Amino acid sequence: MKTIADPSRILADELAAIRGAFQVPEGFPPAVQAAAERAATRTPTDHADWTDRPFVTLDPTGSTDLDQAFAIDTDGNAFVLHYAIADIGWFVDPDGPIATEAWRRGETLYLPDGKASLYPPVLSQGAASLLPDGPRPAVVFSIRGDAEGAVTLDTVTRAVIHSRAKLAYASVTDADLPPGFAALTDRLIRAEAARGAARIDPPEQEVAHDADGRLTLTFRNRHASEDRNAALSLACNIAVARLLMAHGTGLFRVMDEPDDRAVARLRLTARALGIDWPGSATLSQVERTLDPADPRHATLMLAIRRAGNGASYRAFAMGETPWHAAVAAPYAHATAPLRRLADRYVVEAALAVANGRTVPAHVAAAFPRLPKVMARADSRAGQIDRAVIGMAEAALLSGREGECFEAVVTGVAARGADVQLCTLPVTARLDPAGLTPGDRVAVKLTGADVARRSIAFALMP
Repeated sequence: MKTIADPSRILADELAAIRGAFQVPEGFPPAVQAAAERAATRTPTDHADWTDRPFVTLDPTGSTDLDQAFAIDTDGNAFVLHYAIADIGWFVDPDGPIATEAWRRGETLYLPDGKASLYPPVLSQGAASLLPDGPRPAVVFSIRGDAEGAVTLDTVTRAVIHSRAKLAYASVTDADLPPGFAALTDRLIRAEAARGAARIDPPEQEVAHDADGRLTLTFRNRHASEDRNAALSLACNIAVARLLMAHGTGLFRVMDEPDDRAVARLRLTARALGIDWPGSATLSQVERTLDPADPRHATLMLAIRRAGNGASYRAFAMGETPWHAAVAAPYAHATAPLRRLADRYVVEAALAVANGRTVPAHVAAAFPRLPKVMARADSRAGQIDRAVIGMAEAALLSGREGECFEAVVTGVAARGADVQLCTLPVTARLDPAGLTPGDRVAVKLTGADVARRSIAFALMP
């Protein structure tokens, strides 16, 4: 869960309760930890030597589970992105205890006070992480980007790399980055817009105290380097998807467009927040105008992310095109294998087919099983996400019982009317009697229970 942070541990007790309620694992079983410690001593033997290339990483400050590093070459008017992905597959035996535990977890779970990693830290934050403290094994995707931002995958190489620098979004400068980084990412971002992709990555919310000592939710500034870095990852994942589709194998991330009802609700949310949405503008057109530095826009970005039909995984099937509406292209998850189980298998498959080899049997067998496992992991992460949001909203409003707020009704159903508060990034539910979507209403806070992670409002006459 990445949308809310609690750096001052204001909600430590409540977060401990959420960890218990959702059985968030603490540490790893002894057999898994012992296997990971043994695996961490493995020396790469099937890897080319790419330690002379100037790779760097770019991540949030303090991150230690570094999945990606990159270097950039020029070739005439084209750029070649060498995108190195942590080679966790080198350390994990397909049928060993590390793999078994990873299948049980599915993905890293994020909470405001820390994470429960997919793999033991001795690997995910040590031997397999692309840290700059020594050579690391990686799988390098060499991707060619032309003048229009179209990408093709040249080669996939198992290599040892040595990152030159651990760069952070908040402090990186242009001089720190490889030559060509800005030009390449500009091309990739323009190509996203040209094909109608939606770029919705809202900034994190943070629990803090305001000037009056009350709890509040603030939005952390989102840095331009984050969007540029995301463009590299997206380009790699699209190129990998094309490679796997061409060879009749793989696992893909798919998502439908938000339906008309969801878009209508988002229009009303925009109205509540005072954001202009012209009648002729599509959702994707509006998305590209949103500025995450504006709290109102950031709130709408959060609403858009939560309003979609939900992304899922799908194994390759002959005659089907796995489509991801937000990306506006076929798309595979390959760039975060330290944090998502599925990525490790996608990387292994891409490495095989790009080099004229058959996909390993354990990888091919995993693809039809992974959608269910990843759906369960995503569902658990989503439940934790919603619990943390409910807790944070209740904490934000605790002590303000009896206070009135302006809101707009964004939807009405038998279970209740949903409203968006106009001045806070909070949604609530009311008795639906007599309400219709679009109504502007006044509501009074009648309860805020942090322990139960619930808030209650009543309609003002």
